[in-house]
Amino acid sequence: MPFSKAVSRTQGWYRRLTVPQFTVVTGLIIIFLSTLILATPICSTSDVGLWEALFTATSALTVTGLTIIDVGRDLTIYGQIFLAVMLLIGGLGLMAITTFLQGFVVSGTELRCRLDRGKTLDEFGVGGVGRTFRGIAFTAAVLILLGAIVLYCFGFYEISNTGDRIWASIFHSISAYNNAGFGLWSDSMETYRSNWVVNLVIIFLIVLGGLGWRVTSDLWSNRKSFHRRRLSLHTRLVLRTSFFLLCLGTLGLMITESLGQGNFFSDLSWPERLVTALFESVSARTAGFTNMPLSVESISESGLLLIMALMFIGASPGGTGGGIKTTTLAALMAATRSTLRGQQDVVIRNRQISDKVVLKAVGITVGSILFVLVMAMLLSISSDLGEVTPFSFLEMLFTCISAFATVGFDVGVTKQLGHFGQIVLIVGMFVGRLGILLLLSAIWEALNKGKLQQHNRIGYPREDLYV
Repeated sequence: MPFSKAVSRTQGWYRRLTVPQFTVVTGLIIIFLSTLILATPICSTSDVGLWEALFTATSALTVTGLTIIDVGRDLTIYGQIFLAVMLLIGGLGLMAITTFLQGFVVSGTELRCRLDRGKTLDEFGVGGVGRTFRGIAFTAAVLILLGAIVLYCFGFYEISNTGDRIWASIFHSISAYNNAGFGLWSDSMETYRSNWVVNLVIIFLIVLGGLGWRVTSDLWSNRKSFHRRRLSLHTRLVLRTSFFLLCLGTLGLMITESLGQGNFFSDLSWPERLVTALFESVSARTAGFTNMPLSVESISESGLLLIMALMFIGASPGGTGGGIKTTTLAALMAATRSTLRGQQDVVIRNRQISDKVVLKAVGITVGSILFVLVMAMLLSISSDLGEVTPFSFLEMLFTCISAFATVGFDVGVTKQLGHFGQIVLIVGMFVGRLGILLLLSAIWEALNKGKLQQHNRIGYPREDLYV
């Protein structure tokens, strides 16, 4: 009887959780269990304790790529396989998976929960999570398999051991598609800097993973009679913005590193510079792979600033990357253009964008900026207290954006941080992957004890505010 009462109380507790709260709780539970598994001798060497396992598990689940261990050396083959599974869980969408699980955990789902799920996961719709998730998983499996085959046949051909070659191809294909940035080698992809096949396959997987399932599904649905007018506004906007950012990042790095004081392109020919700039520009959109040493000594400050901007923007909604998303940037730019033209409505490609979308874009951007600044301030405090080796503010801000946008670029700061600084990065990675608005929504609903938001029918008088 006592056991049954405890079970019933537990069921009553998780039944009251909304999707944001359920996602946060499930994410924390998965990180906790993954930490314990990674710390076992079967998965790691004696150099990996609970702290190292916690940081690695959080980075893997949030598909960030920041690490304080050497994956190829400190993790056994079983640990590497488990790490790859965590990358799949995090990359396919923690929020989608937890919502999919909630349909099984909470039996007899009532209307309120269904409406809550539809409100929070508007890209899936009420009751559409399962079918969409299966489509996402199938697409990911096909693309990862194709990438692994190409890497095995034409990329990692110098690896003599067949088993190591197969595993390296599969692991890096999974990591690239999920925009994770984890590699089996301590120098990431620097060894394959001049290997065009490896660079292009990694770029291809990163881009497809970052576009989002809506875009890939729309492109596949219109494959037989392809015309850009048949594509949805979301798809056209994502493709246009992604292409613009790709060109901006590539040309920007070519200019800043060719004219600046950095040594990024010092020993490279012009074709190699182009490939390296393209690779780093794509990887900066939340992937985290690098084929050149990345530090304040090797790259100019203007180049670091450009990479920080690309990291902060990130990938697209529904993709495996982080950041504020390309559509958020597009909505803000459209709102700015409408303001300059004196228009009352925000219009993109002859389509009016609702005020709700614009307000959400503003909320995501402002909340993300404030959160990153708080992270950088906390790292500065830990540096001022002498906990770590003093770093420049640019290095700390770069690391904070890399963690929050789930990129994984590191300029040599992460491993030298103390526990307090690494906790800041752990929290930043978790919040960045879930989304700042989802976390705030979970907190708000907890403070209001999960009560449904009441629509206020009272109209308030309008008054102008000078800005």
